[in-house]
Amino acid sequence: MLALTRRKGESLVVNNNIEVTILEIRGDQIKIGITAPREVPIYRKEVYLQIEDENKAALHPDGMDALKKLF
Repeated sequence: MLALTRRKGESLVVNNNIEVTILEIRGDQIKIGITAPREVPIYRKEVYLQIEDENKAALHPDGMDALKKLF
């Protein structure tokens, strides 16, 4: 993991096309802005983990049977 120190208004660039900017700092909360191409999906980690779990469940044999019934 790379750890960086940034102040309000400062940014960092990821992969030449994603910019993360510190917008606001209030106590232990930080508001960030992300500028990225539309084709780059951006999720909060807890949402991403839920999506992963749902995808894994769909691959489970019971999930495959349910998908086959749809078609």
